[in-house]
Amino acid sequence: MDLLQKIRTIPTEPGVYLYKNAEGEVIYVGKAKNLRSRVASYFHEGRWEDSKTGTLVREAVDVDYIVVGNNKEALALENNLIKQRKPRFNILLRDDKTYPYVKLTLGERTPRVYVTRRLRKDGSAYYGPYFPANLAYRIVDLIHRNFLIPSCKVDLTRFHPRPCLQYYIKRCLGPCVKELTTPEAYQEAVRDVKLFLEGRPTDLSRSLHQRMEQAATAQEYERAACYRDLISTVEQLQERQRIAAAEGDDADVFGYHYENGMLAVNLFHMRGGRVVDRREFFWEDLPEFATPQDPEPATEHVGTAAPGRPGEQSSPTADSTTNSEEGSQASLGTDSRGRPSPHEFSPGEFFSALLKQLYIGQPYVPRNLYVPVDFEDCEALADLLSDQLAEKAHGARVHILVPRRGDKRALIDLAGTNAKQSYDQRFRVLKPNARKIQEELQEAVGLAELPKRIECFDISHIQGAETVASMVVWEDGKMKKSDYRKFIIRTVEGVDDFASMREVVTRRYKRLQQEEKPMPSLVLIDGGLGQLHAAAEALEALEIINQPLAAIAKREEILYVYGQEKDPLALDHHSPVLHLIQLIRDEAHRFAVTFHRKRRQMRDRSTELLEIPGVGESTTRRLLEHFGSLQAVKQADPAALSAVVTRVQAEAISSHFRK
Repeated sequence: MDLLQKIRTIPTEPGVYLYKNAEGEVIYVGKAKNLRSRVASYFHEGRWEDSKTGTLVREAVDVDYIVVGNNKEALALENNLIKQRKPRFNILLRDDKTYPYVKLTLGERTPRVYVTRRLRKDGSAYYGPYFPANLAYRIVDLIHRNFLIPSCKVDLTRFHPRPCLQYYIKRCLGPCVKELTTPEAYQEAVRDVKLFLEGRPTDLSRSLHQRMEQAATAQEYERAACYRDLISTVEQLQERQRIAAAEGDDADVFGYHYENGMLAVNLFHMRGGRVVDRREFFWEDLPEFATPQDPEPATEHVGTAAPGRPGEQSSPTADSTTNSEEGSQASLGTDSRGRPSPHEFSPGEFFSALLKQLYIGQPYVPRNLYVPVDFEDCEALADLLSDQLAEKAHGARVHILVPRRGDKRALIDLAGTNAKQSYDQRFRVLKPNARKIQEELQEAVGLAELPKRIECFDISHIQGAETVASMVVWEDGKMKKSDYRKFIIRTVEGVDDFASMREVVTRRYKRLQQEEKPMPSLVLIDGGLGQLHAAAEALEALEIINQPLAAIAKREEILYVYGQEKDPLALDHHSPVLHLIQLIRDEAHRFAVTFHRKRRQMRDRSTELLEIPGVGESTTRRLLEHFGSLQAVKQADPAALSAVVTRVQAEAISSHFRK
C-alpha cells in the first residue's frame, strides 16, 4: 500500500501522526482534530510549491498514527513523542535544562537532601522549581544549618570510623558514625524537613513548640534553645511568603527576536508580582517546515482569560502599536531594520511548540503565560495545563494571554528588547563580562557561590611511560600561572589513568589540608566518568565532602558533574561557559604534554649517552648542560668534547656516534 492509499484509510478522529523516511526514522510529529484531513492536506494542490512542505513530503515514505480520545490528549502525546524521537522537521527545545528542585531521598534508609534538575520515579520527594536557581542552594544550605540533614555522597549503608567536617561544624547529625545520633532523632529531623519543604510552616511551628516545651521541662536547655532558633527561622520565612503572596500572581512573560534565520527568546519569571529570574533560549537551525492549519474553520484564537479584559484577547497585527520597536519587529518576524526576514518564520507555530515542551508534564505551571503572538492550539493547551494545575490547586486555571496594550504588553516588549540584546550577545560575538560567565557557570554546575578559583587536572603519558600530571589554575577571570603544578606519577606502573588521577588528586589536596589552605570553588578533571570517579574516591579518602567536582570529555565536550552523572550537561557550542571550561581544559592538556615531552627528551638523551662505556650520569648531565642538546653533542669533535670531559671519554663519545 503506497502512502496516498494509506492516508485514505486513516480515521477522522483526533490523534497524532508520525511521518517516516525511507530509513524508518520519524522525521515529523504532528497532532490533529481530524487525522485524515490534516495528513491529506500536505498533498493538496499548491502545497508542493511551498519548498518547506515539499521537502517533508518528498522525504516521507510512510505515515503512522495514534488515535486518542480528545484534543488535549493529542497535545500531550505529541509533546512526549517529539521529546522522545526528536524529529528534525519539528521545532525542538535544544536547551532542555530546567530550574532546580530540592530532592529529599525518602527511599533511602537515611534520607538526604540534594539540589537536582531532573525528576525521577525513585521514591524521593521533589520540591520546586525555585527561582532564581541559587534559591534552591540557599534552601538546602538552610536545611544543613538548621535541620542538620546532609547532602553528602558518603555511603550510609555502613558505619564509618569518624565523621567528616560537616558534623564538627554542626551541619550534620552524623548518621555515618555509630551512636552519634539515633534513628528516631534522625527521622524526626527528616519529618521537620518534609513539613518545611511542603510549605506547612504552621504544622512545623506547632510541632517545634511542643518539643521545645518538653525539652525545657526535662531541663535539656541546650536542646530547647535549638528548637527556639528553628521556630524563629520558620516564622521569618512564613512572613516573607505572606508578603510575596500579597504582591501579585505568578506569570511567565515571553519575548523574542528573529533575524537572519536565527532566533533568541527571553523568558521572564514573575513570582509574587516581581521579576525574579530570566531565561534565554537560542536556535540557529530552525526546521524548514511550517505546520499546515486544520482544514476546518479554526475557532481557537486565545487561551482563557479573565473576564472584563477584552484588550488581551486578540493577537497583535501588523498595524498594532507597541511601546518597543524591537517588540514590534519580533511580532512581524522582521530583521533589525524592519525589513522582512530572509527566511520564512511562523511565530505562532514556534510558540505553540515551545510552550508545549516547556510546560506539559511539569509539576508547576504559573497561572498566567503572556506571549507576543496567538497560535492555533492556544485554548486547548490552556485547558490541558489547567488540568495539570488543578491536580495541586483545586479550581486553578492557566491563562495564555496575548496582550495588545497596557502594562502586560509593556512586559512583553521588555522581554523582546532583552531578546534582541541576547541575540547580539550570542550571534554577534560580543564578549560577555566576567561576572556573567561566573554566574552562568555557577548555575550550570550547581555551585553554592560564584566560582572564584578552578583547579584542573590532566594526565599525560605514552603507553604508560613517563606518566606525569598537570594542574592549572583559573582565578578571578584569568589563568594564574604562578599556581600551576607538575606531578611525576610515582605509585602507578603501566597504563592506568584512573589510578594516576587518584594519586595526583590525593597528593594535591592532602597537602592543602596540611597547610590549612581553602579548597577551590571547582575541581575540574580532563577526562570522562572513570577519571571523575577516581578523583571523587581520592577526595572521599581524605574525608573532603561536598567538594564541587566535574569532568569534561574531550570528544563529546560533555560536562559530567559529580553526583549528577546520569544527567550530563551538553552545553551549547556558543556558550561562554563551555568556552571557559575548554580554555582551562586545553591549558591543562598543554601544560601536561609539555612536561611529558621534556621528561621524555631527558630520558632519551640520557639513555643514549649512558650506553657509552665510561660515561655516567654526572658526565651526561655536564655534556647536556654545556652543549644544550643531544644533537649538539653528536656533532661535536673530540677537541670540543675535551673541554667538558677527559680525552679518553671524548674519543669514546666521538667514536660511538661515528658508528
